Amino acid sequence: MSIAELPDIQPYSLKKAEKEKLLSSYLTSLSQHHYACCEPYRKMMDGIGFDPKKDYHSIDLMFLPVQLFGMIELCSVPKEEIIRTLTSSGTSGQARSLIYLDKETAANQTKVLTKIVSSFIGTKRTPMTILDSESVIKNRNHLSANAAAITGFSLFGSTRMFALNEQMEVNTELLNSFIEKHQSERILLVGFTFKVYRFYKELIKAGIKPDLSNAVLIHGGGWKKLENESVSSKEFNNKLKDVCGIRRVHNYYGMVEQTGSIYMECEYGHLHTSVFSDVIIRRANDFSPADAGEEGIIQVLSILPKSYPGHSLLTEDRGILLGEDDCPCGRFGKYLKVTGRLEQAEIRGCSDTYDGKIN
Repeated sequence: MSIAELPDIQPYSLKKAEKEKLLSSYLTSLSQHHYACCEPYRKMMDGIGFDPKKDYHSIDLMFLPVQLFGMIELCSVPKEEIIRTLTSSGTSGQARSLIYLDKETAANQTKVLTKIVSSFIGTKRTPMTILDSESVIKNRNHLSANAAAITGFSLFGSTRMFALNEQMEVNTELLNSFIEKHQSERILLVGFTFKVYRFYKELIKAGIKPDLSNAVLIHGGGWKKLENESVSSKEFNNKLKDVCGIRRVHNYYGMVEQTGSIYMECEYGHLHTSVFSDVIIRRANDFSPADAGEEGIIQVLSILPKSYPGHSLLTEDRGILLGEDDCPCGRFGKYLKVTGRLEQAEIRGCSDTYDGKIN
């Protein structure tokens, strides 16, 4: 089953029963596709007794640990069909995931990302400030997690500028000029969380307070460094509001292994699954599904990965399922809280690899 067959559906419009029926059908189809086209995946599935003729519920599908994508090559399309390779971030000496995209998978990622983000900020393209340096997107065919996110969000920008230079310092003149030029418009700010915090620290150092009260900030990744700095999400938002007036902030949870299937934060601070993705919280001792309110390991599901078997993954993150179909914001689907990384897990999330220190 192709995602092209999916009807034009809004990302938070299905309740539990309808969504489970949709997801189970697509995820089973993907499992069958990867079983037929990816030999390492097929061997793993044979090892657990997977039946390619059986219809599975999403909760019963085999999951792969995300670390595998840095250990072995997992690809379900011919090499000549690969148009782009994504790499996870990782500190020195750690294996980086290699994610192979064909034209169809890349297009589906873009389509779904657009649907999800548009449901929060609207469809109108607006001036965009990227809280990073331009060098991060220098190679369009081989993108890091950071570059992949920036490239995806760039679809929402009518024009764009990079707020940081190669030394991670604020391009003060360029930023002020951009803000002045678009002072009557809403500005979209995007960046990885750690880079956004770097932007904040550079503004403090330079003693400037740009007026970004009309801006919307979307950020994700890099929380590990901020945890080490004892910066909470609430404090993060308050600092940005104090220095440049930003009031509207949307954090998101996502990973390069499932690009496009991001979990956006609503106005109540909850991370939401869409109709294209889901989460299961699993207990660490036996991987059984945890109850709502119980902390466990986050498993992520997505109907997008067709060129590689990334549709059901066990992450290195801990989280809590907060509820389903009953968030005060009115969006249907599960919503969750990410509570941190697994102990002794490989730290390779998003912008955690930037070598600079927060002064």
